[in-house]
Amino acid sequence: MASPAAAGPGAALPPAAARRDFYWLRSFIAGGVAGCCAKTTTAPLDRVKILLQAHNHHYKHLGVFSTLCAVPKKEGYLGLYKGNGAMMIRIFPYGAIQFMAFDQYKKVIKNQLGISGHVHRLMAGSMAGITAVICTYPLDMVRVRLAFQVKGEHKYMGIIHAFKMIYTKEGGLSGFYRGLMPTVVGMAPYAGFSFFTFGTLKSIGLAQAPQLLGRPSLDNPEVLVLRTHVNLLCGGIAGAIAQTVSYPLDVTRRRMQLGAVLPDSDKCLTMVQTLRYVYQQHGVRRGLYRGLSLNYIRCIPSQAVAFTTYELMKQFLHLN
Repeated sequence: MASPAAAGPGAALPPAAARRDFYWLRSFIAGGVAGCCAKTTTAPLDRVKILLQAHNHHYKHLGVFSTLCAVPKKEGYLGLYKGNGAMMIRIFPYGAIQFMAFDQYKKVIKNQLGISGHVHRLMAGSMAGITAVICTYPLDMVRVRLAFQVKGEHKYMGIIHAFKMIYTKEGGLSGFYRGLMPTVVGMAPYAGFSFFTFGTLKSIGLAQAPQLLGRPSLDNPEVLVLRTHVNLLCGGIAGAIAQTVSYPLDVTRRRMQLGAVLPDSDKCLTMVQTLRYVYQQHGVRRGLYRGLSLNYIRCIPSQAVAFTTYELMKQFLHLN
């Protein structure tokens, strides 16, 4: 029997058939880790965004940076991470499903529908985002409720208590899907443009300047990948473009998710009703795009970290 050395440098890698084993599981883990790293990086900014979007009465008179300073004074520094436990429980499966579904949808759209070029990234990204949202929406609902609470005014004692309260007080399972429609409608352009922009920038960069922007993949030297700093830049640009397109629907989603917690919840029962109400009461800049500056600060590094971590995890888990 030939020794490993005699088999050549490729012998260190498992056979192709073995590498295909558990591909979906490895892809799932890579996406989950990427999502957790991205959200942990920007958790304080996400808490402040929720407080501003829904006009929490303790902070509604403040701006982004003044709220960032006010939350630790009122609730301690851990107040900036309120709801983050529920976030991690949600974001691992969310990121895992989104990245894994994107790869699968992209193959189906390209191979079975015959749609290629850059369009298949836009379609696959939108479908992956919608799939991830539907699968993890109840966890997002609970996370938002916990994040909106202010110290001394707790309605929910924790993740399990929040699940029980929403289920018993807000119509059973349907209570967990309040605001799902604007979430799905908003996620389609957000995820679509995010994956589309990153994938397009990546392919153009590697095609036009492979030596400057790329390097061989750690798990497969025949595959070129972007250098880490270029990955971060492309991910950040993708996040900025996607967020600008979908932000008003994100505001609508948050207000619908908070539901009975808000005094004007009866005016935010449907997506169209909520959009109209927010626009009439607060206008475009202070209503539909309230907190957008924070979201740029939050979303750009979040997407940069997410795409970069996923690309690194793909190499670490031999997905290339």
